[in-house]
Amino acid sequence: MKRRTIFALAGPAAALVLAWFVFGKSAPQHDRRTLRPGDARMPVLGHPIYQAHCAACHGEQLQGQPNWRERGSDGLLPAPPHDASGHTWHHPDETLFRITKFGVAKVAGIKGYATAMPVYNGVLSDEEIVAVLSWIKSQWPADVRAEHDQINQQARSAP
Repeated sequence: MKRRTIFALAGPAAALVLAWFVFGKSAPQHDRRTLRPGDARMPVLGHPIYQAHCAACHGEQLQGQPNWRERGSDGLLPAPPHDASGHTWHHPDETLFRITKFGVAKVAGIKGYATAMPVYNGVLSDEEIVAVLSWIKSQWPADVRAEHDQINQQARSAP
């Protein structure tokens, strides 16, 4: 009788493990890193994180720092705006995620690139990074969001 019970339980357990492997573990990375400005939870989660970690440099209203395209006397570029006037929306989700998590130097492959932008790997979780970026995107006008969606489609379909 015990042997039957073990086999009866083993079948459903194996199915669960297989389902986790196929649908969970092996899910494409870009799915977890896709910005979700239309998901009401993500921008709500992201806004206070933005205020705590990003607003001091990028501005309360995403306006960035003055003269953000010109290096300062310290050799660093000021923080760019994340509103529609900046270039943030010109990058696909995956790039924005990687820059936030790993830093500009690593993502661009430029060893020793001087930047004041902190690396958030180990500071913010992946979900928190996506939430912050989702909040930023939720602040863009509809036409900019639509163009950013097209940039994402092109990036995902690139070889």
